[in-house]
Amino acid sequence: MFLRRIVLILIIVLVAGGAYVFFNKTNNSAPSGSTQTTTGSDTTQAGSATQAAPTTPPKPESRSSVPVTNASTPVLTEVAGMTPPQTNVKAWFLIDATSGQILGNQEPDLKVSPASLTKLMTASLVFSALDENRIRPEQEVTVSEKAWRTGGSRMFIRVNTQVTVDDLIKGMIVQSGNDATIQLAETVAGSEDVFVNQMNKEAALFGMTNTHFTDPTGLPAPEHYTTVRDLSVLAQHVIKDHPKYYHYFSQPEFTYNKIRQHNRNGLLSRNIGVDGLKTGHTEDAGYCLIAAAKRDDRRLIAVVVGAATVREREQVSQNLLDWGYQNFTAKQVAAADAPLISPRVWEGTVKQAKLGAADGVSVTVPRGMEDKVQTITQINGKLVAPLAKGQNVGSVQFVLNGKVLKQESLTVLEDIPQAGFFGRMWDKVLSSFNS
Repeated sequence: MFLRRIVLILIIVLVAGGAYVFFNKTNNSAPSGSTQTTTGSDTTQAGSATQAAPTTPPKPESRSSVPVTNASTPVLTEVAGMTPPQTNVKAWFLIDATSGQILGNQEPDLKVSPASLTKLMTASLVFSALDENRIRPEQEVTVSEKAWRTGGSRMFIRVNTQVTVDDLIKGMIVQSGNDATIQLAETVAGSEDVFVNQMNKEAALFGMTNTHFTDPTGLPAPEHYTTVRDLSVLAQHVIKDHPKYYHYFSQPEFTYNKIRQHNRNGLLSRNIGVDGLKTGHTEDAGYCLIAAAKRDDRRLIAVVVGAATVREREQVSQNLLDWGYQNFTAKQVAAADAPLISPRVWEGTVKQAKLGAADGVSVTVPRGMEDKVQTITQINGKLVAPLAKGQNVGSVQFVLNGKVLKQESLTVLEDIPQAGFFGRMWDKVLSSFNS
């Protein structure tokens, strides 16, 4: 009797072990499918991997979290069938820097002369040098003859005199001084030519694919060009990468060498939330302005080039900002660490995995269309424990009128340990019937 029990136990162990090996090989060799779930304001649908998802536009590579857009990136006026503001300027671009979404544009990829908007790239490199302690705000530098002789708008620094880096930055940003700009370039890189090379490398890292610089100030040259789309990326980098230096852009005036000059950005004094960034003007470029505003924790950036007058560049910029705040709103589509879906997980201590966007997601939508945003989740394959919190297992898209507004990683929100031997074996048997 005892021997018979021993034999029976051995047979059960052998059968169980054989089943484990068989199903483990079967699951590992089987193609991993994907599942897709769509949720909207009214309905919830479950589909298979064959269900077509909206095409996500290709994303150019960028060095940081600033989104780089291209001609395939959805524009909210087009998605919603809205008519964008009509202007007489050469080109404009309006983006919600909080969500990274384009509200509207006109000739976004037309190559234009940026004039003194170029100084935003110069400022970005100067701020990086400050962060890396290669230069210091209180550091005094000797004004070179080349900087002193530079034409155009000026800070009025004098050759062979000492001036601090802090004053030079104010001279470049507040007074738009070309002399201060050249002096900063020489201080950071040793020479203007080396600095210009750094400017173009930085533009490439930012994903500014239609931009090329030939000098730090923005004086006209055939090979000195950009687009309003690229300028919107540059402005976002200045704001997001260098927040502790952003105060320079809202300084209303600066006095140097007993000469007081006012900030040329006239929107700063209109109490409409504008706190930067930069103006520009040459005969070739026309009157230009990049205006950044913040209202109710939403930051919009308007890029305007090719206006006929100072008044027109300011009025068009203000109209664009007002239009953007009045006609669009932010909608939270995923709360931080809140599950969007809870699909089946196999061979784990629990049967469902909580999946979502770890940091939460908000999108910008036209007012009145907040409830029309759909959420489409796609899992890369069968979920098998162990799963770690933060593990990327798929993607989630937020869609309006068939256009992807934003795509984020679908991550595991809680650790799921692996089950014991018999629990895993049972799940392998069950999952084989669900393949």
